Formats: sequence, structure tokens, C-alpha cells
Amino acid sequence: MAVQYFYKEHHWSINWMCKQLGIARSAYYKWIHRCIPEQEKENIKLAELIREYDDRFGHILGYRRMTNWINRLNQSNYSEKRVHRIMKKLGIHAIIRKKKKKYLAIKPEETVENILQRDFYATEPNQKWVTDVTEFKIPGERNKKLYLSAILDLYDRYPIAFVISKRNDNRLVFKTFDKALHENPNAKPVLHSDRGFQYTNRAFRTKLEDHKMKHSMSRVGHCIDNGPIEGFWGIIKSEMYQMYTITNETSLKYAIRDYIRFYREERFQDRYHNKTPLEVRIEALTSDIAKEYPIPENKRINKYKAKWCA
Repeated sequence: MAVQYFYKEHHWSINWMCKQLGIARSAYYKWIHRCIPEQEKENIKLAELIREYDDRFGHILGYRRMTNWINRLNQSNYSEKRVHRIMKKLGIHAIIRKKKKKYLAIKPEETVENILQRDFYATEPNQKWVTDVTEFKIPGERNKKLYLSAILDLYDRYPIAFVISKRNDNRLVFKTFDKALHENPNAKPVLHSDRGFQYTNRAFRTKLEDHKMKHSMSRVGHCIDNGPIEGFWGIIKSEMYQMYTITNETSLKYAIRDYIRFYREERFQDRYHNKTPLEVRIEALTSDIAKEYPIPENKRINKYKAKWCA
């Protein structure tokens, strides 16, 4: 390819270049006139799709999701191994998340037991909700942040409500809860949260009791008790900054809102057979019996439990 490039672009001597590279001139001409195998043509086509999707979605797709998205959007049936092999050749990979910071625990006002017990599987919408608050630093403004509060349905991983605010206070959490109820007026799920001051507040407990909801809380120092919402924050912070140009408060707010729209309506998920959270939710709410989507077994977690939790 180098010989071909310099010959066409700079008119270098083919004979001289072959000598310098230690290859036979006949081998070069044989390569020029070769018949490209069908499999190689298909690999070239797949490589173009991988480059296109990697640029289009801001480098957020690993080889598994890249395979799923290419297959769904192109009605193809490529294997994960094939996509992975070509991505490695192209030097394309998903972004890597940063480690989370450690925060000091505070004494809660009022707590409840962990009813959920890390059982994140739900058989229908509005059966189990998880909620939390996370923060985003505003670029170019020292010590200024935006706070995002959200409620996630464990059935379809659909963010049923979210609110953005400059203050991390009770009003932020209460407003998120009210929005979730407005969208789902008859819902009576188990609502799981951590032990943040907003959730241990008696006023919040009263709101739950008024709507006949059960409250579940993570144990101290066990963030994995609220794993799905923590994973949702990780996805946003990994992918959003790759997909949007964020320079100030306005652009950050837009990026958060538009990414959640993208997550709801366009981000296909392997567990749901390459459907978006919105598609899964609509199907469940418009049918008599909601389709079940079991959580796949994680071999690494099972191995860890077998070793340390016996």
C-alpha cells in the first residue's frame, strides 16, 4: 500500500521502492491485480461501519454494543468476535470510566431497612424504582456544580423522572418524586435510595406513606446496594462528555437533557434484545402481560461469591 501511495501521489519509482523495502517487484504487481476474497470485502465494509458508528456516537461503543447496534441498524448478523478483532486492528475502543471519589458518611435522620436486598429484577413496570442524586462540575466556573436527581424503573431501566438544579436540597428530590408520580399516577413501587439527607428526611418519608409506597435504603458503605442507578450515572458521565461539546452551564444542561433523551429513545440494550428502554416500556404498558427480561448471570460475580461469600 505504501508503494502504491507514493507511486500515485509522488511518482516515485516502483523498482527503487521495492528494492529499498526488500520485496520482489513481481510480488507488488501480483498484489495490485489480486482478486479480493468476499470475506475481505465484507471485513472492509464492516470496518467502515465501525469507523462511522465510533465517530457518530462519540467513542462510547465497546465491541459488544458495537455488534448489537450494527446488526440492528443494518439487518446484519456479525459476530462479536469478528467485530472485536476488526476494532482492535483499527485501534477503536470504548472510553474508560474514572474511579469514583470516596465521600464521608453522615448520620441519617431516619432510616429504614434494605427491603430490595440487591434484587434488581422486576417483572413489570412500576414494581421497583431506584433513585439518587449526582453532581456535574460546570466547566470554566470554579466550585460551581449542577446536580441531577433521577428515578429509574428497574423493569426497563427507563429514567421515568429527572430534575436538574444548582442546589442539592430537599426540593430537588421532592420535585423528582412528584414528576415520577405525575407520569405514573397509579404506581405503588418499592422505592430504593441511599441514606442521603433528602431521603432520610421525615417529610420525604411522609410523601411515600401518603402514596402507599414502601421505602428501601442501602446499607452504610454499600453503594452496590443501589447498583443500577450508580451504573446509570457511570454511563452518563462516560458517554455524554464524548458526544457533546460542553463549555459552560447552558451547554452542560443541554447535554444532560439530550443525553437522557438519547438513552431513553435511541440507546439499544443487549439485555432487552436490542430494544431501547422506551420501546420496552411501551410494549409492557400496552400489553396484558409484560414480557420478562431476566438479568444475565455474571460469571465474575458468581466466582467472587463462591470464593468469599461461602
